[in-house]
Amino acid sequence: MSNYPTALFLMGPTASGKTDLAIKLAQQCHCEIISVDSALIYKSMDIGSAKPDKQELQKVPHALVDIIDPLESYSAGDFRNDALRLMKEITARGNTPLLVGGTMLYYKALVDGLSPLPSADPVIRAAIEKQAELNGWQALHDLLKEIDPVSAARIHVNDPQRLSRAIEVYRISGKSLTALTQIKSDPIPYTIKQFAIAPSDKAALHARIELRFRLMLEAGFEQEVQALYNRGDLHLNLPSMRCVGYRQMWEYLQGTMDYDEMVFRGIVATRQLAKRQMTWLRGWKDITWLETGSAENFELIKAVL
Repeated sequence: MSNYPTALFLMGPTASGKTDLAIKLAQQCHCEIISVDSALIYKSMDIGSAKPDKQELQKVPHALVDIIDPLESYSAGDFRNDALRLMKEITARGNTPLLVGGTMLYYKALVDGLSPLPSADPVIRAAIEKQAELNGWQALHDLLKEIDPVSAARIHVNDPQRLSRAIEVYRISGKSLTALTQIKSDPIPYTIKQFAIAPSDKAALHARIELRFRLMLEAGFEQEVQALYNRGDLHLNLPSMRCVGYRQMWEYLQGTMDYDEMVFRGIVATRQLAKRQMTWLRGWKDITWLETGSAENFELIKAVL
């Protein structure tokens, strides 16, 4: 493993100061940034995603920013493929890949790989639904107990979507969902140095989140979402419009809530996102923690290069 090139992970909850630190590292340490953020991938979603501004992106390019339209989808598997390709290109140039962001599912997909689950088969899925109509979902749940007792124990009989998928996977592959999800990809060929940045005081993080949200509003966040709303082809069931802040602003524009309620819910949703990110990070192995705003952060990361 020590012969592998180094790759840096700079993780952390939203509003913790990742971007500023990453830009400094890229400017001074021969690093190239790959964004690990499921909101920054979308074009025309700049303010509410806290995307680095055009000047910052011109000085220090970020890969995987502005790569798809909000109408399109992008999976963790897509990210893994793109990130591995970019990491290879960066190391070939003699630089260090610096992966920056808070979408922990993307990091997990990159490190652990994705289970080789088969794609959906409309014919098999229709047959399962027909069987459910004839015999009931309980009969299919009983069948799942025989072929995949582990999945049956965690999938409720009243959850037809997951129940159908578990049976579909078995009928396509001949292997249970449990068995396939346990298959791991080969380790990625990098020596990964992992850092997470966050304020040690939760109240300080909450204050940063509220300040940033209010600054987004001042910067024209409402107008940004209004332009997306006016397109006519976007809706709240899309992953892009479910991004924190965008959902609340969209609902405000629909008339579902008033302005003050939108602001309150947007800030609360961002805090909840940060809480989920911190939960992921506390269970992550081999992390060096950094304090938001500490002058030592740059040197601590530079020392491992």
